[in-house]
Amino acid sequence: MIRTVESDPHMSAPVLAAYGYCEAVTGQQARNFAYGIRLLPTPKRRAMSALYAFSRRVDDIGDGALAPEVKAKRLEETRTLLARIRDRSVGEDDTDPVAVALRHTADHFPVPLEGLDELIDGVLMDVRGETYETWDDLKVYCRCVAGAIGRLSLGVFGTEPGARGAERAPEYADTLGLALQLTNILRDVREDAGDGRTYLPADDLAKFGCSAGFDGSRPPEGSDFAGLVHFEVRRARALFAEGYRLLPMLDRRSGACVAAMAGIYRRLLDRIEREPEAVLRGRVSLPGREKAYVAVRGLSGLDARHVSRRTVRRRA
Repeated sequence: MIRTVESDPHMSAPVLAAYGYCEAVTGQQARNFAYGIRLLPTPKRRAMSALYAFSRRVDDIGDGALAPEVKAKRLEETRTLLARIRDRSVGEDDTDPVAVALRHTADHFPVPLEGLDELIDGVLMDVRGETYETWDDLKVYCRCVAGAIGRLSLGVFGTEPGARGAERAPEYADTLGLALQLTNILRDVREDAGDGRTYLPADDLAKFGCSAGFDGSRPPEGSDFAGLVHFEVRRARALFAEGYRLLPMLDRRSGACVAAMAGIYRRLLDRIEREPEAVLRGRVSLPGREKAYVAVRGLSGLDARHVSRRTVRRRA
């Protein structure tokens, strides 16, 4: 069982301000993520915001306009800061609010901070311009930039006492992260191409005649772009199905948070499946009312109960 420890109710003003900064960053830059974590109790919501703010900093370095060698240097500096947080050498009076908040989170929740090292490793893959020949190659990247975040989040959520199969919770959290990242890759295929990045496996691109890439609003001439998208959608759905086995292991509000975030991405996947070429024309997104419905469904526990029933049927 993975336990969590509630935050100190007598939080100091500097720590409170640091968390406030992280929550502001999260609300401004991660609408889908922020939509999910608002379902959490305050200590967990703040902790998730700290994890997001640090992760956002790492991503922003990778996505910025700096030269690759400068990005690599900045990322290693961020890794050094992470080592200071891990060593508890960041004090409440530190001038970096993200470091202060993450140090407090690490003091109060069993988050595996090495997951943030993995995130840095993944962003360094982007800086080096790595491409991926096979799905197994891409999985290494996805585990770094998303699976690790799933495992970090589980450190905040914890598992319910006596939850059956809880020893596999980190595995399911990791798999759910892969599902979210593959959905992101499909959604952002045109945007990534514009930045000179290709994430979909080269052997999949070749199989569907898409090796020429995606530099316009239409698929490559003679390609089966819809076939490629549907193939990757099926892969993502299988990952979601496996990762959703985490839900019955979480408390109601943590499960609602995960169900809301994952549910938003599953609905994005539905839209992409219905109209594959839409991802070449712009970013596919959900309206606020649909996100609200997903959140209510998660809070009701419908997804967790569905997974529990399905798991029982499989064991029967």
